[in-house]
Amino acid sequence: MQDVTVESGDWHGLGTDAARVREAVFIQELGIAAPLVSDDADLDAVHVVAYRRGDAVAAARLLPDGAIGRLAVLSDARRMGVGSLVLHALIAHASRRGDRFVRLYAQRDAVPFYLRHAFSLVGEPFYEAGVEHVEMERRLHAG
Repeated sequence: MQDVTVESGDWHGLGTDAARVREAVFIQELGIAAPLVSDDADLDAVHVVAYRRGDAVAAARLLPDGAIGRLAVLSDARRMGVGSLVLHALIAHASRRGDRFVRLYAQRDAVPFYLRHAFSLVGEPFYEAGVEHVEMERRLHAG
């Protein structure tokens, strides 16, 4: 994908750009309350931000327990593989640090995306912040 780079780091280095993407997607587009979009877990997470021509267009985080979250892609960057680049970077990081699996809470509309990336459904749908979600996981290592 031309003009797209992916950076990994901590909240201090990438938080401003990650927050900008989250605000556009979660708060402005989906109407989720601002206090639910960022939390103290950001300080302990690995963050990945995708940039297109220098502008942040996607972001997500990986928590120490293997939870992937806050995956957001700006509307004009969707269906171009940017979300996949971010997800692959987080999975690679989890694998390198020895995680046995990664898990996430997918919005119902995003389930096909995660199924294409070898995630499996776990449990029943539930609502969080007024949006239907389902838990999904992907095993990284045999065992």
